[in-house]
Amino acid sequence: MLSRMTKSSGRISARLTQKVAFSFIWLCGIIAMLVLFVLVGYVFFKGVGSIDREFLFTAPIGGLDGEGGISTVIITTLYLVILTTVILTPLGIGAAIYLVEYASDNWLTHIIRYVVDMLAGVPSIIMGLFGYVLFVIVLHFNFSLLSGALTLVCLELPTMIRTVEEALRTVPRSYREAGLSLGATKWQTVRQVILPAAMPGVITGIILTMGRTVEETACLYVTMGGSSAMPTSLLSGGRTLSLHLFYLATETRAFDKAMGTGVILILIIIVMNVITHIMSHRFHAKMGKR
Repeated sequence: MLSRMTKSSGRISARLTQKVAFSFIWLCGIIAMLVLFVLVGYVFFKGVGSIDREFLFTAPIGGLDGEGGISTVIITTLYLVILTTVILTPLGIGAAIYLVEYASDNWLTHIIRYVVDMLAGVPSIIMGLFGYVLFVIVLHFNFSLLSGALTLVCLELPTMIRTVEEALRTVPRSYREAGLSLGATKWQTVRQVILPAAMPGVITGIILTMGRTVEETACLYVTMGGSSAMPTSLLSGGRTLSLHLFYLATETRAFDKAMGTGVILILIIIVMNVITHIMSHRFHAKMGKR
């Protein structure tokens, strides 16, 4: 009888603990969502009124009043995102494939992974100073799109490698064994079987790095020069939306335009997240039909 009472009491205590834990988790999630909605709502409330045709289709003029719009800034941001993605994607995917599919489990591989993890924690301003010394001064790329893109590649490469690594590791080992058993080479198996299966995670990594490119400020402050003019080549200077927002908030009295620029930034991030979700869903559905 006593044993039954003890078991019953233990079950009640376990259920109570589980309910308390779930309640705490839900509370944390709700608080995080509320903070997000408050921040985004405040930016939209303050910035939507500044967004009109002139704001979107005229170039920044400068001055303490922050006259002009953000047309050249938007174009520069798009150029930088495309250039950074084109350089970063093959490097990140190639390094991840090597570490997962080809590298042996030895001291060299451990050192490579340690260095990748260490680089992922380097502050962006430190990487910006590194990019300033190497790309702007030593290689004479000056303050330019190319200097900014190469600095962002150095900053985002560890994240890209780790994201693609995890995506490749989620592919079942049976996929590899099936490809090799059919007479395919290692590279054919990787290219035609493993990469397509890991593509949702790979796309997520690409979109994440694109999002960081859009929002990065510190390392671009010392590598792109901050010119508001339209870039005409890879060696032209410029400023991104986040950098323009920084200038508006710190060097002008155009706080409303700074908030309007913040709204555009948030909308771009939302669009990127939606694209990630749609593309990942399509790849999952495509792999499920095979």
